[in-house]
Amino acid sequence: MGWTEERVTLLKKLWTEGHSASQIAKQLGGVTRNAVIGKVHRLGLAGRSTPSRPAKRPVRAARPRTPTAPNAPRIRPATYTPPVLMPVLDPLRLADGTFASVLTLNESMCKWPIGNPDEAGFAFCARPSCSGPYCADHARQAYQPSQARRRRVGGEPDELRRVLRAASF
Repeated sequence: MGWTEERVTLLKKLWTEGHSASQIAKQLGGVTRNAVIGKVHRLGLAGRSTPSRPAKRPVRAARPRTPTAPNAPRIRPATYTPPVLMPVLDPLRLADGTFASVLTLNESMCKWPIGNPDEAGFAFCARPSCSGPYCADHARQAYQPSQARRRRVGGEPDELRRVLRAASF
């Protein structure tokens, strides 16, 4: 479709009102956005009184914020697992009144080191071991689940978790 005098006049009017080339092409009909841009350039209509604006999108209402203390850590409830509280265990005394050392440990004793090896008070736990090198308390501390398994306990399906992780980058 050609550019008639009345179509050029309508083009100039819409352009100066701030309509985009796509909007003008829709109103004129039979021309593309690029054809409108080319005609505007050939007519020298580069200056506008108001810049074109994209269509306004509806504004979503903001979620109300819950007040928190200024220094409180932000914890997502689905992924939070409370830390394992470990009792502080003193080394067990052997029958002769001494503490277990490397030389006195056997397979059925907990091999959890207590203290600094360079200091005089260093010893091993020496409580009965459950099924491995440590007693039940020290095994719980030594074999904590990985972060990924802790998150999975929160109940998110694997696919949802993968999509959320990909969207956060």
